[in-house]
Amino acid sequence: MRIPRIVVVLSLVAAMAGGAGGQERAGESAKDLGSRPIDVTADRLSADSARNTVTFEGNVVARQADVTLYADRIQAGYSRESGSIDRIEAEGNVRFLQEGREARSARATFHNLEQRIVLSGGATLRQGQNTVKGETLTIFLRENRSVVTGGKDGRVQAVINPKGILETPPK
Repeated sequence: MRIPRIVVVLSLVAAMAGGAGGQERAGESAKDLGSRPIDVTADRLSADSARNTVTFEGNVVARQADVTLYADRIQAGYSRESGSIDRIEAEGNVRFLQEGREARSARATFHNLEQRIVLSGGATLRQGQNTVKGETLTIFLRENRSVVTGGKDGRVQAVINPKGILETPPK
């Protein structure tokens, strides 16, 4: 028997940054950007009030503004006092999309207050014809920058197409 898909619209303080290139829009604070609704679809949903968590499992897709996160499982931890999401853990076939860039990994952790996502377990970032690979990829959403660290040998791999860089329009 197939479990029907569950569609949930969360109005909690965001789990993912929104906005052009992850930068704050004029007149909007990081909290405003982070408080936009998140649309989540999944096969199953379970909430644990004692642990202040909500878990989505099976073909999970979470969207907020221009950010989309795909995973097999996402668990969001929230603060009962503020009603805001503190942290999101994503596992299994993680894919992060935002404005022409795509990152993939086995796991990801989103740190809401810092507007930072850490993809681990072998991460790949693609933007246009450019690719960077490493063990861990950290994306600073507010600053529109990324840091990649290597694995066992401490090295990262990059394929950079100079023409692709020159053709990327400024934001």
